Amino acid sequence: MAETQKQSPDEKMDRSDRKARTGVVVSDKADKTVTVQVERRFAHPLYGKQVAKTKKYQAHDEENQFRVGDTVRIVETRPLSKTKRWRVAELIERPE
Repeated sequence: MAETQKQSPDEKMDRSDRKARTGVVVSDKADKTVTVQVERRFAHPLYGKQVAKTKKYQAHDEENQFRVGDTVRIVETRPLSKTKRWRVAELIERPE
């Protein structure tokens, strides 16, 4: 009989298992915070047409280095404030 590997409750999630999203900075007015708009595309369940949905996330930007229009990758983190549960991991593209 082969034993199945069970993860004990003491083992924490690995940092690489965190959720990540890619989006565009739409606001940088707050101190150390940027608002990132993430778009996801999927086929409509009944009609099959491609549908785009957007969602905005508040993300932590410690050095206020990201500007409106930047494409960034955000990753999930512990709650930093009432609405902030993401932090900016990297800059992907900066418009000229």
